[in-house]
Amino acid sequence: MAAPPLDGYFWRNLARFGARGPDWFARFAPPLVGVAVCALAPTHRRAIVRNLQRVRGQRGSIRDACDAARTFATYASCLTEVLGGAGRASEALVWGELHVDDALADGRGVVFATAHTAGWEAVGPILLRDRGLQILVAAARERDPAARVIQDEARRAQGLLLTYVGDDPLSGLPLLRHLRRGGVVALQIDRVPVGARGRRVRMFGADAQLPEGPLRLASITGAPILPIFTARTGHRRYEVVAHAPVRLGRHASNAELDAAAQAIADGLHQFLLAHPTQWFHFREQ
Repeated sequence: MAAPPLDGYFWRNLARFGARGPDWFARFAPPLVGVAVCALAPTHRRAIVRNLQRVRGQRGSIRDACDAARTFATYASCLTEVLGGAGRASEALVWGELHVDDALADGRGVVFATAHTAGWEAVGPILLRDRGLQILVAAARERDPAARVIQDEARRAQGLLLTYVGDDPLSGLPLLRHLRRGGVVALQIDRVPVGARGRRVRMFGADAQLPEGPLRLASITGAPILPIFTARTGHRRYEVVAHAPVRLGRHASNAELDAAAQAIADGLHQFLLAHPTQWFHFREQ
């Protein structure tokens, strides 16, 4: 019998149930569930192992199995903490705050270039609380409508704005408007959506692709791109790492777009080398 889809209603609802329980339950139960899911989802487990090997090289089957289980356990904990709502705020240590201030000083809005890493959705509420930022999360529409409702309710409860981007060419208009009002747009850059254009970069000694959309958005609006990634360090505790802003002119050349993409990829590369088990990339690049 196959396990329910990782992005489906069953696991989201289970995580929401855990988030609403006592704090000790939300702390200890999710990692156990995550390890069980690791055992029940061989396709996703193999994808995680291959990505671990890509990031940190071959370490042997025992180490691969342990790191894959740790990845699933951390994912389960993060999902539960996100679904816990605003009543259970997370704490974070922010590295590179000067880079955040530098990007905001332009007054043109900021594009947060983040990834499917542990606690990436915690960046918004933390910086919203500390800096009064309006953060608009640009997300692909999830396959399971019931799961999407659960996730969206949790995001909005934490003060995040939300818009869906996809095949509709007009779906990017809310991003433009938000940046021109001085807001922050958060996009994940470690996957190229189906049908979207990508820019070739080098990561871990091999070719990879980053989506071109965030680069074009920054070029059109003049908003700097801030590569910013998060790692979970404990129960409701996170580490936020911000890198130097990447700026593009309105008429950026292909060479400038490629250089910007590589700078963002370098930041992600550096982060994943330090936190290989906190990359929730449940499919191969």
